Amino acid sequence: MTRRYWNINLEEMMEAGVHFGHGTRKWNPRMAPYISAKRKGIHITNLIRTARFLSEACDLVFDAASRGKQFLIVGTKNKAADATKSAAIRARCHYVNKKWLGGMSTNWSTTETRLHKFRDLRAEQKTGRLNRLPKRDAAMLKRQLSHLQTYLGGIKYMTGLPDIVIIVDQQEEYTALLECVTLGIPTICLIDTNCDPDLADISIPANDDAIASIRLILNKLVSAICEGRSSYIRNR
Repeated sequence: MTRRYWNINLEEMMEAGVHFGHGTRKWNPRMAPYISAKRKGIHITNLIRTARFLSEACDLVFDAASRGKQFLIVGTKNKAADATKSAAIRARCHYVNKKWLGGMSTNWSTTETRLHKFRDLRAEQKTGRLNRLPKRDAAMLKRQLSHLQTYLGGIKYMTGLPDIVIIVDQQEEYTALLECVTLGIPTICLIDTNCDPDLADISIPANDDAIASIRLILNKLVSAICEGRSSYIRNR
């Protein structure tokens, strides 16, 4: 794997609150190696280890992007949804930021069928065909289109399973993470002090409740993906 310098600044991470964990009573003992202190009943994440794993994750996504691999970013809780969408759009990645539908990856044939339906309805809407249908039929199909847009809008161009999945908040996206583990899809997961660091291929210890923390981690990963994509385009 290519080793590069990603300018991961500890002071920048502190300003974003990356080091703040959960209360000491809400922790997973397996996170002990990634915790440096306790302050006022809160665990403090060791940012040196965070920087190390974030750098490894950046190396991984850079190498994958430079080989034309596809990414999926998953972050559905309110504090992560907007950051997930903007990061994915910037890096031209697929994303899920509303709700992970059970079986979205492990039952890919069903997801693919829904995506075909979604694309068909979008095409019918663009051509005006929906407006030419009886009002009741048009209303039903428009509701269906709205539902599909909400839950599948971020993966509408996905034609197969992703090569790497980036997950914001292990607890919130536990089903998505387990599906990836089942399928052998490599995962990068942002984990707080209440998580299991052994589930993802690369776990990045960080505050998963602060928007600034989530945005910083995603921005570093996205920058590496964008750099990798540029390399891929240059070498084609």
